[in-house]
Amino acid sequence: MKRLTSNQLQDFKVRGEKIACVTCYDASFARVMDAAGMDVLLVGDSLGNVLHGAETTLGVTIDDMVYHARWVSRGSTRAHVMVDMPFLSYSSDADACRNAGRLLGEGGAQMVKIEGGGWVIDIVAGLTMRGVPVCAHLGLTPQFIHQIGGYRVQGREPVVAEAMVNDARALADAGATMLVLEQVPSALAKRITDSIEIPVIGIGAGVDCDGQVLVMHDLIGASDRVPKMARDFLADNSSIAAAVGAYVAAVKAGTFPGPENSFD
Repeated sequence: MKRLTSNQLQDFKVRGEKIACVTCYDASFARVMDAAGMDVLLVGDSLGNVLHGAETTLGVTIDDMVYHARWVSRGSTRAHVMVDMPFLSYSSDADACRNAGRLLGEGGAQMVKIEGGGWVIDIVAGLTMRGVPVCAHLGLTPQFIHQIGGYRVQGREPVVAEAMVNDARALADAGATMLVLEQVPSALAKRITDSIEIPVIGIGAGVDCDGQVLVMHDLIGASDRVPKMARDFLADNSSIAAAVGAYVAAVKAGTFPGPENSFD
């Protein structure tokens, strides 16, 4: 079975099929996710939290990301593999090109993900012109946690919401292939999803996004605390494989997230 391409993910949006995405960090879980029909595997810098036990993602290195991307790519055959560019790995055009090249060349990624608004537009444009597909990331951006003052919903203030809409459009115009919205009000997420042509993947952004992503450890109840935007799918299923399958089915059917997993 051939891997899903970015063009096929774009087709998902056009025909209204939801995109199921989850974080993944090794070959064994990649095989489980693949077998369950997961569309996108995100090798997230959230590994700093769930694998390393750190409070933030800021200590994750490009070497960490290349290492884990390599095994996720090896363990999967169908899912599109997207990899986070870690903190300060894309501060300049030169840094972004060098590090993204490693993620695609050594790690086997098909797409990289970058956090940030207006200031990353030129970075996104530079990467896409050089053949690197980019997923942008707006809303709660964990790499900016010290700047934004904690893990809290972004975009409730009208001026911030308007800036996010404008950033989303500008990033899409710059060549971004996909957009992640994290912890933003559902109405704002719907507005952004409807206003750009690229797929929008939500996490704590309501059901109207083109797809959903969860941290794997939240999905299977392995986190210390399952956050509001997530659901422990293992609680009602007999195995990890069944839990992952239930998550994929719920995303595809539009029954996850529910109001209890979303923000006003």
